[in-house]
Amino acid sequence: MRLFGLNMLAVAAVLLIGAAPPELTPPQAAAPFGMWRNPHKTIIVHIYPCASELCGKIVWAAPDAIADARDAHYDKPLVGTELLSNYRPDGPGRWAGTVFVPDRGSSYSSKIVLQPPAQLDISGCLIGGFFCKHQTWDRV
Repeated sequence: MRLFGLNMLAVAAVLLIGAAPPELTPPQAAAPFGMWRNPHKTIIVHIYPCASELCGKIVWAAPDAIADARDAHYDKPLVGTELLSNYRPDGPGRWAGTVFVPDRGSSYSSKIVLQPPAQLDISGCLIGGFFCKHQTWDRV
């Protein structure tokens, strides 16, 4: 059958090819976007995309966390502090970047590993990967 000088089968093929479902593209790895609470339940961090990286700011802090930061001479408001910065993909469900520890006033090399369905392993290490600390955060 011909439609406006074109073969109907050819038209149908073009329409089907042009309408390929988005699921046929490679899936992107899950990212840990959202709200996360540390194991001591003293802070909540919002992890969000920033350019091609991941970042995270403190959006809630318990009085204990605020006091610990103040005792360590961290003189800025704890809520709003960027805790996670420059995290880039480092494998499936993994990112590497920098974690800021307000009660130490220092930043450390860090890795994040997403543990589905609702946990995030965060480690921070001194130079060379020595003297590391590890925490498992829960999704809020």
